[in-house]
Amino acid sequence: MRVIGVDPGTRKLGWGVIEQIGTRRRHLGHGTLVLTAESLADRLVAIEEELGAVIAEHQPDAGAVESIFFSKNAQSAAKLGHARGVILLVLRRAGLTIGEYPPAQVKRAIVGTGRADKRQMAFVVKSVLGLSELPQSDAADALAVALTHIGSTRLAVAMSKSK
Repeated sequence: MRVIGVDPGTRKLGWGVIEQIGTRRRHLGHGTLVLTAESLADRLVAIEEELGAVIAEHQPDAGAVESIFFSKNAQSAAKLGHARGVILLVLRRAGLTIGEYPPAQVKRAIVGTGRADKRQMAFVVKSVLGLSELPQSDAADALAVALTHIGSTRLAVAMSKSK
């Protein structure tokens, strides 16, 4: 199974691709899309185009997206919702199954606690995937979302086999 994880954002969007073969996980790539257009509409178009190119390059089987956490700033939450909508559309149009995970669940799956900070997350992701350096925080979050999806999918398959 090959999974692309996405950490949504309207200024910076993290992505990471991981492949699971048996019990082995292999890092295939990660990065951050820096969205510099002034208007939100233009940034959303850039998300569609650039994320679509990443998907075309890496050919994932599934997508995993961090879900929205509630923010005190309603305007920021609305913009993030727009970005997530474009991300979900791009993933679905590529024919991918999609998993959505709240930030606390991703942190628990990776670090063991729902209150882990970004640096802890990046260190664990680096270690689990055998990376030579810490990924940038948005990309580390995206890789963590992909790892969470792989773990959740494996658990679901194991549980269905035990019935």
